[in-house]
Amino acid sequence: MEPFMSVEERIAVVTGAGSGVGRAAALALLEAGWSVALAGRRPDALEETVSRAGENSARCLAVATDVTNPESVDALFAAVKQRFGRLDLLFNNAGRGSPARDIADTTLDDWFGVVAANLTGSFLCARAAFRMMKEQSPKGGRIINNGSISAYVPRPGSAPYTATKHAITGLTKSIGLDGRAHDIACCQIDIGNAATEMTERMTQGVLQPDGRMMVEPRMDAVHVGRAIAHMASLPLDANIQTMTIMATTMPYLGRG
Repeated sequence: MEPFMSVEERIAVVTGAGSGVGRAAALALLEAGWSVALAGRRPDALEETVSRAGENSARCLAVATDVTNPESVDALFAAVKQRFGRLDLLFNNAGRGSPARDIADTTLDDWFGVVAANLTGSFLCARAAFRMMKEQSPKGGRIINNGSISAYVPRPGSAPYTATKHAITGLTKSIGLDGRAHDIACCQIDIGNAATEMTERMTQGVLQPDGRMMVEPRMDAVHVGRAIAHMASLPLDANIQTMTIMATTMPYLGRG
């Protein structure tokens, strides 16, 4: 295995970097000295992340990207290669949820939209990152997939989201095996109730398995960003295979 590079030389791609967990991860990596390519659908949101980076903004590259589109994903990684010459980390974070619906009422639009963003998008970005990491010199890198505690314990009415997050676990393990020959590590972070736009509804109450509506506690997404920076800081011969980070008192253990 090649010697581990200093942090000043390391390059990361963060998808979904225009808000929430993706923004928190990008800012934490920048604070730790990484150069970061910010990917997301909304250029204005990416520029807001760049502006929040302050003096670290010179190490940012904002690339408007639709992770469900193979050509858009290829363009992202081509831009990273042109600007930085290599890639050491992908945080595969972009994704979406769907309205809480019993499976009988789940529409095909719900299903295909969530699968495209959460699973196909993660595959496309991981494939592009893997190819780049395999071919560069020194070769290798790390891919961190955003799972969810829904990769283990579902919420009511969440069939599309839960199915994709369970699938992310399988994708993570498969990439990890394929990567062993190329010094490519793959791991998964499972997040519960980070305070983002996606979880804002929890402040008003969300459906519980027993039929109650309950306000759920949330945690600052900054803590998730720091956790990702820690996972990324390890040398490639060490890997945090899975990490769960959650609001301490949220319904999770038995969903209660």
